[in-house]
Amino acid sequence: MSTFAPPRLRLESLAVWRRNALVWRRLMTASLLMHFGEPFLYLLGIGYGLGRFVGELDGMSYFTFLASGFIAWSAMNVASMESMWSVYTRMVPQQTYEAILATPAEVDDIVFGELLWCGTKSLLSGTAILAVAAILGAVSDWTALLAIPVIFLTGVSFAAPGLIVTAYARGYEYFYFYMTLIMTPMFIMCGVFYPVSSLPGPIQSVVQLLPLTHAVEIIRPIVVGQPITDLGLHLAALGVFGLVTTWIATVLFRRRLIQ
Repeated sequence: MSTFAPPRLRLESLAVWRRNALVWRRLMTASLLMHFGEPFLYLLGIGYGLGRFVGELDGMSYFTFLASGFIAWSAMNVASMESMWSVYTRMVPQQTYEAILATPAEVDDIVFGELLWCGTKSLLSGTAILAVAAILGAVSDWTALLAIPVIFLTGVSFAAPGLIVTAYARGYEYFYFYMTLIMTPMFIMCGVFYPVSSLPGPIQSVVQLLPLTHAVEIIRPIVVGQPITDLGLHLAALGVFGLVTTWIATVLFRRRLIQ
């Protein structure tokens, strides 16, 4: 098969997902506590603290505005961390992929298995924040549960570029460049803390090209019970971004793990 051939999704990728899930199960309690505890502190400290001075934003309390944005950010953050630090650990120090490739599994199965696992971790984190937001009064309707599949899609879409970085990495320090140059600007500018419309016009145009903006534009209206503007456009943007980066990640992993 050509290195540049389109990636193939096979059932064997579920075995990779299951392997990661079984390993994670040993740390499940601490991981779940972190997923609930960290957003709780963020929402209390920033949502309530800063929210007292901001008041309402886009027709909702600042606490609600921030909580809905944090759900999208958490999906991006968890998927990116898992697809970089954890995947690199399995690939290099632990040499887990060498053992997997000794079975009928292929490189494509590893890539898709990791994408599914990263999406699952994002789903756990995003749902935890959604639950915390509901407990603290930021969510008032069960329709907010419709955000769950979007959280998973966001996680998978951001896991793929993380795998691209991992395919090039020669050490853990490489990941800090991606965090500083890519993740942090999106975290600050893509509508998590304030509306994108408050930015200068040229910067708004640039921000609209970033995938986190589209995730926020879908998740926030669902969580707060508002109509979604341009749903098809936002879903297409996330989907195309995920597909293209998945193809690139698969090509790079084929090169690194086989050639």
